[in-house]
Amino acid sequence: MTEAGTRDDAPAPDPSAAPAREVVALLAPRDGVPPVIVTPHQLREAAALIAAGTGPLAVDAERASGYRYGQRAYLVQLRREGAGTHLVDPTALPDLQPLIEAVAGTEWVLHAASQDLPCLRELGLEPASLFDTELAGRLLGYPRVGLAALLEEVLGWSLAKEHSAADWSTRPLPEPWLRYAALDVELLVELRDALEAELAEAGKLEWAHQEFDAVRDAAPATPRTDPWRRTSGVHKLRRPRQLAVVRALWGARDAVARRRDVSPGRILPDASIIAGALAATQSGFHSLDDVAAFTGRGAKRHMGEWQAAVEEALRLPDSELPAQSLPSDGPPPPRAWADKDPDAAARLAVARRALAALAEQVGLPVENLASPDLVRRVLWTPPPGPDGVAPALAAGGARPWQIELVGPLLADALGATAEDERARAEAQAALDALEPDPDEG
Repeated sequence: MTEAGTRDDAPAPDPSAAPAREVVALLAPRDGVPPVIVTPHQLREAAALIAAGTGPLAVDAERASGYRYGQRAYLVQLRREGAGTHLVDPTALPDLQPLIEAVAGTEWVLHAASQDLPCLRELGLEPASLFDTELAGRLLGYPRVGLAALLEEVLGWSLAKEHSAADWSTRPLPEPWLRYAALDVELLVELRDALEAELAEAGKLEWAHQEFDAVRDAAPATPRTDPWRRTSGVHKLRRPRQLAVVRALWGARDAVARRRDVSPGRILPDASIIAGALAATQSGFHSLDDVAAFTGRGAKRHMGEWQAAVEEALRLPDSELPAQSLPSDGPPPPRAWADKDPDAAARLAVARRALAALAEQVGLPVENLASPDLVRRVLWTPPPGPDGVAPALAAGGARPWQIELVGPLLADALGATAEDERARAEAQAALDALEPDPDEG
């Protein structure tokens, strides 16, 4: 790393001059840190510049996960050739129509687009087409696909991520945070261009386009059934009454968090919910005031609501208590396949070997060849014949390039039986026995 690349007062780097084998710290946007757009007039000016710009539009959004309730955006960053970088405060601008019109029809460049698209859509911002630099990195087989890692590996610039977990609902936003936010889109288009060239050279550009379209067109996530079951530590509870207390406390916490616009974990930690469920179902329980996990000032602030939730759960008849687990519409865990259906276990073993070999051949993670859950579903309840594999994969959301690669492997695996696998294992064991022991002689 050069001395100039480590000084805070170093001039903004010119990406075209990045040394081929030297990583240089990216410390400041080339045009400086732009002011935050908070008025309709500023928004109209920025929208006009963006509309007059050329090429793809780099986009990012900052949320306040862990601080505020929900996943809405508190800052939107945009950069386009000829338009510069713009930082938009959507909390100060309820009407983003000028920006919505300015970005219509443009290709967006995002990193890990599936994380930011939901909060951008809440603002009315929707991409016409998409390039996801994280997905591109995965398809190219990069071992690290975070934005900072790819910028370093592909372009030779290091990017600090010290404010990624900040409370972006803070107002006014500190200047170092704004500099960080602007840098997140500073080189995104350059990274896109470099990755696109690599994808084309690797023969994976069409794969990437299909993946990007799938992310863009993905339906909004459906609300999770019984979200309280994701409370950390709930797996330790074995009694339905304990689960009822968790459900009641989780619901009360969620209501308080929504009302106060605070992240639920800051209202009441998961560990306190579990401790409350254990204590409330012991003989002699009287009040949460006696539970150590509820003695903190934060928990005591809403003690009346926590206590009421617990008492309601304790009064429930047995018929209204939650089941230990939700019924699943999918196959059992793979470790149980050998006992439940030995032939299905054989199909899975054959498919896993073939998929691992294919992933190594094409140079990308095996999970990107096809969704592991979809592969298991096809193998656990196979279609009537090999010709049914492709339609089954398509129905499960696999893209055409995945079906073309993975379909034949799964079709071959459908013919595997437990007896075949036992014979293969015995033959492999015999071959291993013939190998000389490296410790002998």
